[in-house]
Amino acid sequence: MSTDTPHIGHVVVVGAGMAAHRFVESVVSRDTGPLRITVIGDERRLPYDRVGLTSFFAGAAPDDLVLDRAPFDDPRVTLLPGDPVTSIDRRRRTVHTASRTEIAYDALVLATGSYAARPAVDGAELPGCFVYRTIDDLEGLSAFVARRRAELGRELIGRVVGGGLLGLEAAGALQGLDVACTVVHSGTHLMSAQIDRAGGEVLGRLISQRGIGVRTESRTTRLDPDRTGQVAGLEFRDGSYESADVVIFTVGVRPHDALARAASIDCAPTGGVRIDETCRTTDPSILAIGEVASFEGRCVGLVAPGYAMAEVAADRLLGGEATFPGFDESTKLKLSGVDVASFGDAMAASPDALDVVYTDPVGGVYKKLVLSDDATTLLGGILIGDASAYGALRPLVGRPLGGDPAAYLLPQGGVEAPTGDLPDDAIVCSCSSVTAGRIREAVHEDGCADAGEVKACTRAGATCGSCFVAVKKIVGTELSALGKTVSNALCEHFDMSRRQLFDAIAVSELTTFSTIVARFGRGRGCDVCKPTIASILSGLVGEHVLDGETATLQDTNDHVMANMQKDGSYSVVPRMAGGEVTPAGLIVIGEVAQEFGLYTKLTGGQRIDMFGARLEQLPQIWKRLVDAGFESGQAYGKSLRTVKSCVGSTWCRYGVLDAVGMAVKLELRYRGLRAPHKLKLGVSGCARECAEARGKDAGIIATENGWNLYVGGNGGFTPRHAELLAEGLGDDELIQAIDRFFMYYIRTADRLQRTAPWFADLDGGIDGLREVIFDDSLGLCADLDAAMAKHVEGYEDEWAATLADPEKLTRFHSFVNAPDTPDPSLAYVSERGQVRPASRAEREDGSVVIAGTTLEVRR
Repeated sequence: MSTDTPHIGHVVVVGAGMAAHRFVESVVSRDTGPLRITVIGDERRLPYDRVGLTSFFAGAAPDDLVLDRAPFDDPRVTLLPGDPVTSIDRRRRTVHTASRTEIAYDALVLATGSYAARPAVDGAELPGCFVYRTIDDLEGLSAFVARRRAELGRELIGRVVGGGLLGLEAAGALQGLDVACTVVHSGTHLMSAQIDRAGGEVLGRLISQRGIGVRTESRTTRLDPDRTGQVAGLEFRDGSYESADVVIFTVGVRPHDALARAASIDCAPTGGVRIDETCRTTDPSILAIGEVASFEGRCVGLVAPGYAMAEVAADRLLGGEATFPGFDESTKLKLSGVDVASFGDAMAASPDALDVVYTDPVGGVYKKLVLSDDATTLLGGILIGDASAYGALRPLVGRPLGGDPAAYLLPQGGVEAPTGDLPDDAIVCSCSSVTAGRIREAVHEDGCADAGEVKACTRAGATCGSCFVAVKKIVGTELSALGKTVSNALCEHFDMSRRQLFDAIAVSELTTFSTIVARFGRGRGCDVCKPTIASILSGLVGEHVLDGETATLQDTNDHVMANMQKDGSYSVVPRMAGGEVTPAGLIVIGEVAQEFGLYTKLTGGQRIDMFGARLEQLPQIWKRLVDAGFESGQAYGKSLRTVKSCVGSTWCRYGVLDAVGMAVKLELRYRGLRAPHKLKLGVSGCARECAEARGKDAGIIATENGWNLYVGGNGGFTPRHAELLAEGLGDDELIQAIDRFFMYYIRTADRLQRTAPWFADLDGGIDGLREVIFDDSLGLCADLDAAMAKHVEGYEDEWAATLADPEKLTRFHSFVNAPDTPDPSLAYVSERGQVRPASRAEREDGSVVIAGTTLEVRR
């Protein structure tokens, strides 16, 4: 094959899947030149996460699966969705699309992926028969199940033909749709391509315990229709028959290589476009990546090799020398409640390989390590029922294990596992090909301070997440080597974590910082522990933030109940519960902003921010606002910020429930609630999700059956969508669930830990949280309910209380020698372009020219 580097003025990518996304991301992140990239996709969607398709049946919307949009926001990149390429003219270097558009290329990247196969039997195309490949497939399946259930008026019977990785995920999806399901597999055991028979038998029992039927050594020979022409049953080679209302085929994929074959690009006899180690095809201007690419006669339908090819292709087009190392076929089952992992030479095909096996049939655990003949080098392994060691073991394939193999296999409390560090070239994240050395570099060179920042910087753990424990371990080790604290201690003054300290303060019933530090800590405290304890005491005691000793604990913003801005001025944010505001209220805000010369902005939380207030102006501004009926919006605190809502059934013709009414009720209930970090909620009146509720700490979406509650979503540096906690809740049930969720978070989260990372680290995940909130598994519900009731009953508006207390108002004097009126000889002038209009009062007396950060004295 040719090794000439093509000129890349214009790169055309055919296909808009995960491999194409990674290719574009890699090119635009490395190149600053004038290249252009055009991506042409079959589907009318942005590239999305096929690995996470099953989350669709856990409540994820199609948009939730969309991959990072940033590469396609680059002005050099054009995405043409829904207009598939129909032909390639290699001589003229052009492609033609279904809309008869002709596009010229300098370099062409084939990323057409693969398509789901159906068995070559009668009836495989009957209505009710599906494949499990795209969002369209899943939406069609979901709609069919709902319609068919209504037609038949009974529980549906589902069959999944194919018991591999995807088949088990499809079975979980059917179960999520309340369809009774059986997996039909032609092999001797489930996942027979990835795990051995002994492991398959354990897996079969685990799947059966989930209520999913398993039928092995059964080959489907025909599917029969009912009287309406829809699928009714399956016949097998042994003559047996089973009824079915819906069937999903997961019998493998085939590379989408028809375009390449039609253009006379060399393809493998078994399918796929032939590539060399540089990802080039037999045409030097054309490369192929992902599932359509055949390397050494094989195509593999996994994301990690596709990502690796995408990186190689990007590097080669930019003049690099990267080569594709071959296929990493490590897999991890993404079926809730069943841990399965397979990596390396799992079947012990290497000559003289040794097996070390631990099995517990009663507990549903099977673990096998495959070692070299001298029992020192790890070749592969299988983990079923407990795959917690996967992240540590997979990077060691081909390397010395570093200790007794039993240490990785025995239950916790057995032989201690080796703690040796991974070498720099060991791949920790196979999805993104991130090495241990790159993770260390992120800490030492890029300044990443925790595993979350490393994930955002390197993409390690960002795809399937199975390596994130290993990432955290490496990051912790490197931070320790740098002398940085990685323990759970709150700070140098307290050895306890925030959670431990919360419990200690609650049990001891101490109410001041001085008594708490004397009892549980040392020294005088710092800007870490003081605000933390202030937040804890706010929930346990309920004092005003400026009362007594509590006032000395607050950080800059809480100290004056306003957010300090970059120019030293402050912002004023009145609460607008649920986004509601009266015309009279809007007039008051406009008058205040005009009189004090404040910059106004509508926020994403559906309220109005006013910027540019000086310290001594804050009481004056808030007096006007409080008199008009406004309360503090607490934008300055680690507390509830907003409850965003759509207009719901009040105005919207699609609204199912009163989203505004519920948003107002929730915001008034949780206003002033102090937490480890800020809290945001969203309430959508229907599934169209106009309030973007699933990006909030608690998101509520109306359905015909009641409210669906999602928890643990956050925006910010590492956005995360919330997960479905409960469905079909009534008003009171919803409020009680949110009460308990917030109070449990407040009691157990670390300092400055938002609900998303707290939820990610929570024992038992979403199922464990349901047990705490609905089943009272920890016996805490009465305490959580009482704590929230105490908060609601004890709420007072902080600014209204401050205006009524002359002592508190003394904090808002800019100058001790001019407590009541500003010195007329002072002028606030601009610095670095920070300018705002002068207020009416300032213009009239000429005391202030322009608000800024520099004081100019007029004499």
